[in-house]
Amino acid sequence: MKAIVSDIHANAAAWDAVAKDIKSHGITDIISLGDLVGYGPEPVEIIDAAIDFRINLMGNHDEAVVFEPVGFNYRALTAIRWTKRALQGGLFGFKNKKRMSFLKSLKLTHREDGALMVHGSPREPTTEYILRHDANAANQGDSMAVKKMDEIFRQFDSLCFVGHTHIPCVIGQDFSYLTEKELNFEFKPEKGKKYIVNVGSVGQPRDRDTRASYVIWDDKKFTWRRVEYDVAATVKKIRAMKELDDYNADRLEQGI
Repeated sequence: MKAIVSDIHANAAAWDAVAKDIKSHGITDIISLGDLVGYGPEPVEIIDAAIDFRINLMGNHDEAVVFEPVGFNYRALTAIRWTKRALQGGLFGFKNKKRMSFLKSLKLTHREDGALMVHGSPREPTTEYILRHDANAANQGDSMAVKKMDEIFRQFDSLCFVGHTHIPCVIGQDFSYLTEKELNFEFKPEKGKKYIVNVGSVGQPRDRDTRASYVIWDDKKFTWRRVEYDVAATVKKIRAMKELDDYNADRLEQGI
């Protein structure tokens, strides 16, 4: 069995709860689809934990911290700038250099067991979103949406795991869109068909469910786990830091 996580976003309370849940299933094989940092108050702790994951991919926030942020709103941008400062020099200069080197070394894509794994999309691994709107518009015959979805599905053979939107779901090649709750938290793909599986977000859920989300990959079955964690603890830390916008805390409280 493997645990596939994404979008931890420097939220140590969420990660600690998920790590315990993963361990309770006897799983030691962890794959991260990126965005270890951004929004949250604990980038160092999350990077240090992620170094032990078997596979780590690069998300757009990770990319922005080690290179240059492009296309971010003000709230996300301030968190990125604060994270970059937190990982530069200071009392932990040598360790922080290692942490920055680790972020720079993250892969953009990974393939195993017939599946492609990326943070955002096969076309643009760190930045492109695959949304419910894309599936709905393609279903309605919108030519741009159909072109986008067809191009994405051509990039992989059967399964593509993503994060980035922070919303767990399965999108079929027929442009169907089902949330993990509509699937009763379990999905068994049909042979010969292609699917995009969004594992959701550990540290920044946005489906109005404040619980952390990740997926257990057990042979041919995928199970979403929604894990309660101490949201208030992370919210308090964000609000105590003048460099982090309070809206980042509001979103955690509301799951948006």
